Amino acid sequence: MATPDSVYEPEGPDGSALRRRELGQTSARSLLLTVLGEFVLPAGEPVWTRTLLEVLGALGVEAKSARQALARTAGEGLLTSDRDGRRVRWSLTPAGSELLSDGAARIYGFGRPTTGWDGRWLVLLASVPESRRRLRHRLRTRLAWAGLGSPAPGVWVSPDPGKEARVAAVLDELDLAGSGYSFVGHYGGIGRADDIVAQAWDLDVVERAYSEFLDEFGPHLAPASAASCAAAATSAPGAAGPATDGGGDVLARQVRLVHAWRRFPFLDPELPAELLPERWAGSRAAELFTTLHERWDAPARAAWADLARRA
Repeated sequence: MATPDSVYEPEGPDGSALRRRELGQTSARSLLLTVLGEFVLPAGEPVWTRTLLEVLGALGVEAKSARQALARTAGEGLLTSDRDGRRVRWSLTPAGSELLSDGAARIYGFGRPTTGWDGRWLVLLASVPESRRRLRHRLRTRLAWAGLGSPAPGVWVSPDPGKEARVAAVLDELDLAGSGYSFVGHYGGIGRADDIVAQAWDLDVVERAYSEFLDEFGPHLAPASAASCAAAATSAPGAAGPATDGGGDVLARQVRLVHAWRRFPFLDPELPAELLPERWAGSRAAELFTTLHERWDAPARAAWADLARRA
């Protein structure tokens, strides 16, 4: 199975290898991707370099690192630039829009565990020779991103048979369609399903990550925070700086919130409630993410629009 201390970064359109970063690592490029997905993609408009530098600067990214992240992301075919005198503005390429749209759909469609599981499993047999390590890595990362776990070499499982079409698409994309076999059915009478779960996914690691998320963002549920956000949403355009939440930058907080949450679709296989421990921290974390994201959405977008106007 994919190591649980990593986070997925989608494969670039140039075919570069899938990248995985340690949890909690906030590189300039990964923060830039979060900003692009959260604000640039929905707006559907070009953004000036100055706007991106200001937002990333509020997140602790130095201007030099931010410019390098822009150049690298453009080099991967996700951004394109044009000039107006000495100023540069950036637009998402079709590949960039598609990649971020897919990521957004997974991030915002991800949350509470499902109930009413019918007990069926999807089992995939797919292996790649050790000599083809890059292909093995890509297959492993893609299947883990789809929520499958590997209890044994070459064996992948999911309690959601509905993912079979997505798994087939992964195999097709990697030219492995003729090397895989799938089965759908109920667990038999040999062994225990709990043991399969323990071998396929390290839920203790996932729960600790959720607990860290709750510890970091839980304090923002205080009523004063909501009041400050409401005031920020009505702040006049052209103010000295972005909208604020309790003295902090609500736009930056929204980016940090989404950036912290985007790792979980790779870490958490979204098992049905019947296969999860009692009082699963993921359920509480999903509720917290939804509440804060909705609370901060309007003031954060107002702050982004103000930055874009002033640029």
